This record gives sequence, C-alpha cells and structure tokens, in this order.
Amino acid sequence: MILTTVYCNRFTISSFTTRMLLLCSTFYGKGIAFYSQIRLRQYKSQMASVSQSKRQKMSEPQCEEDSVPLNYKELDIIGTGAYGTVYRARDNLTGKFVAIKKVRITLTENGVSASTLREISLLKQLNTYDHANIVKLFEVCQFLERDGKLLILLIFEHLEQDLSDLIEALPPCGMSSLNVQRLARELLTGVDFLHAHRIIHRDLKPQNLLVSSQGHLKIADFGLAKTYGADMKLTSVVVTLWYRAPEVLLAQGYNSTVDIWSAACIIFEMIKRKPLFPGNSEKDQLDRIFQLTGRPTEQEWPKSISITREHFPDRARKRPSDFCPGLCEFADDLLNQMLAYDLHQRPSALECLNHAYFKKEPL
Repeated sequence: MILTTVYCNRFTISSFTTRMLLLCSTFYGKGIAFYSQIRLRQYKSQMASVSQSKRQKMSEPQCEEDSVPLNYKELDIIGTGAYGTVYRARDNLTGKFVAIKKVRITLTENGVSASTLREISLLKQLNTYDHANIVKLFEVCQFLERDGKLLILLIFEHLEQDLSDLIEALPPCGMSSLNVQRLARELLTGVDFLHAHRIIHRDLKPQNLLVSSQGHLKIADFGLAKTYGADMKLTSVVVTLWYRAPEVLLAQGYNSTVDIWSAACIIFEMIKRKPLFPGNSEKDQLDRIFQLTGRPTEQEWPKSISITREHFPDRARKRPSDFCPGLCEFADDLLNQMLAYDLHQRPSALECLNHAYFKKEPL
C-alpha cells in the first residue's frame, strides 16, 4: 500500500493498488470512498514521516513545468472538463504524441473522487485486452504539488480529433455513407466489447469518441463508466443530455441499452450533421424524444415522478427517416430498433452489428 518515490514526488501505482482499484470498479459506492480515505491517510502519514529537508528536496523542480514527468514535453491544451484538463504532449524518448489528463485533488478526508478511481481501474482492466476501439492508457503518475494538492496524471495515447470535430468540419455534402457505416461499426464493436465485460460507458457522445488520422474510432473518457449486474436504479445524473435515454430522464432503472440509445443518436448525427434530440432541459429533451417514440401509454408512464404524462401532447410513433429524408431502408430500421422507448426492446450491440445495415456496402 505504500507508494514508491521515483523522482519529483512522482509515485508509481503498485500492482496491489491496481487490484484494489479494480475491486472498487465493481463496488464503487462506499467502497471507493472508504478506500480513497484509507489511501489518503496513509499518504499523509508517509509524508509526515519524511524530514522537512527531504520534503523540500522532493519538491524541487526536477521535472517539466507544472509537474509533467521528465520524459514528456507539454505542448498545448486539448480540452477542459469537470474532472480535469487534457493536454497534448510529446514523449521525449519516442517522439510520439500523447494526451495527458491532469486531475488535481485537495488533500482532504474526501480523498480521490470515485470518477477518477473508476476511470483508472477500468482502463487498467481494459488495457490488458488491447482492443482496437478503446483508447489506451499508457501510464498513471502522482505528484505532490507545492500547494499541498495531489496531482494525478493519466497518460493516454493521442488521437488527432474527436468525432464532434470531425462532424463539424464536414463539407455541406456531409459524411459519405461508407464512412458512416464504418464508424458506426467501430463504435458498436467497442460498445459490444465493453458490454461483454460488464461495463456500461454511460456517457457516449461525439466528444468522447476519438478518431485517428487513419479514420479509426476509439471510445474514451470512462469517468462515468461502471460495471453492472442486473437492471440498476439511478444513483446520479449520467449521459450528456442530448444522448440520454428516456428511462434515465425519467429516473427509472436502466441497463446497458442506455449506451445503445446514445450510439443511435451519434449515428444519426453522423448522417444528418446535427443532433437528433438537441434539448435545452430534461422536459424539452423528453418532448423531443416523444416526437419520435410517441407519448408513452398510461401503463408505461412511471408513477414515482413529479412530471405527469399530461405535460406532453399525445403523439404517434414515427421513424428516424421522418426526421432524415433519404435515410436508407436498412439504416432506418436499425436506428428505429436502437431508439425503442422500451429499453428491453432495444437490440444488444452484437445484434446491431449483425443487422442487415452492416451486411452490404451502402450506395
């Protein structure tokens, strides 16, 4: 459990720690918080036992500015989110680009966030399979900064852009049907791999799908991912609003098909070059969804929520092709199945991959 000092307050994450993190990915609730607090107390205890002179020496700038490891050169910011900032950097040993996600943690009894622990543990687990459609985590480092905060660095492979950037840069004629089919297949192949290993991503959106210079897609950002068993009740808000399934919006139990719903929204967006359900609130999001799925029946409407069925006009079920004229028959049928209101009626990722849409080259 004791971290090993390497240089500049850099610590490696031991195999024991990794195993504990993997355990936390399954029992992530109180288990993560409890384990995080234990690690933090041991970390504080270790630092208290180090002499003042040694601590000063450890804090001397023996690495790149802003606590970047010596073998990486920070270049520019890729993006900033609630859980940290991502930088593009160069590996000084290989010359290759990497992406460094920095997460700063105040040393309080709250410890490392469950989101960060989940992301590390799941990526460590997934790395052993080296899947072509999952982003690779190369290294995890920790530093003690001069202000007393703990800095965790996640070193990822670098991909040139995300799917959102790719869609935004498309010409007026849009993405070719062949490229839509190829990227949709790679997305669903990655989702099928995750679900086969009992992992729900829970935040699939174009910004979390990276695209290489060769045009290959990889799923990234596992901060909201979790392992699952049976149908789960919501524990927090998951999935960005535009890609959120109706059962999540209605605070009902959900399963792995929340990723299928999100994937359908993403595939539609690649075809149409604009979001399928760009709601500005949860109520507006539901209203947009019901324009496609139809308003749920009295029997389908959940009894335990404050918003009533009568808040929404009565509508009949439509098809994705009604929102996208010219959509091919097979794509329309696949998206229609993936966007079923009843989560139990949605196909699995593997069933999607076996759909006729992927069996022939599009025109």
